[in-house]
Amino acid sequence: MIEINHLVKNYGSKFAVDDVSFKVGEGEIVGFLGPNGAGKSTTMNIITGYLSSTSGEAKVGGIDILENPDEAKKLIGFLPEQPPLYIDMTVQEYLNFVYDIKSCKLNREKHLEEIRKVTKIDDVKNRLIRNLSKGYRQRVGIAQALVGNPPVIIFDEPTVGLDPKQIIEIRNLIRSLGKNHTVILSTHILSEVQSVCDRIIIINEGKIIADEKTENITQAVDQNRRYSVKVSGPQREVLAALNALPGVTSVELTGERELDSYVYRLETERGVDVRKPLFYAMAEKNWPILGLESVGMNLEEVFVRITERAGN
Repeated sequence: MIEINHLVKNYGSKFAVDDVSFKVGEGEIVGFLGPNGAGKSTTMNIITGYLSSTSGEAKVGGIDILENPDEAKKLIGFLPEQPPLYIDMTVQEYLNFVYDIKSCKLNREKHLEEIRKVTKIDDVKNRLIRNLSKGYRQRVGIAQALVGNPPVIIFDEPTVGLDPKQIIEIRNLIRSLGKNHTVILSTHILSEVQSVCDRIIIINEGKIIADEKTENITQAVDQNRRYSVKVSGPQREVLAALNALPGVTSVELTGERELDSYVYRLETERGVDVRKPLFYAMAEKNWPILGLESVGMNLEEVFVRITERAGN
């Protein structure tokens, strides 16, 4: 549905986007993740036709956004970081305005009613936008993106400035939109993409440095294997024995304790399976293992490692 090929945007010697390529399939919810200034918004603005590229191409539904912007834009609903609202209009007046400027052909009353219900703004349709809370304004911004029922929806930092309850509501809304639309969610909030997106693309300093399914994102990092093990035995001696295991690079206490049992976090060299040596070492000392599980990296750790690696 979206195809980006060797996209470049530079300002003199400064590259905001540097040879970016990726595809987004129909029905995918993709998180476009990166620190502030990484090139997220610039890429989104090029895809939506708000900004021209220096070189490369951006296609939506097979239509080049630069060669045929009017046709490509009909396929896109866009919520920029600052929702494009006219605050002296009521919600209904604003949606009617958007309907007209998009030259929408769907049944006006039925279509706008469906959008108001999906975004849960039906109860404020006759209120001035200036009198709405930040959360409701964000919902109205999403509503305007849905006018015309475009197959592609792009959100740029949709939950910035919202309170925790509003953030959850907007995330649930985005998740539900993914059932009938292709969605790109541009954000720097790690938990946001983890809870909403099927796939994560990470950009840093204008370059794509990772592109993985959400559940496989840790594979983008050349990481060591990590385990959490609960052992019943003398703390210092167990700690020393764990450190002595072949392939173990670090051991730390987590602070969790149950009677004479402590939980330890082990990290091993890549490719080392420490489970059998661990079992035999503890059995030899008569120290029962009460729990053992593999521990993956969380998204924050993955992000830090990937961006650090990219900077080296």
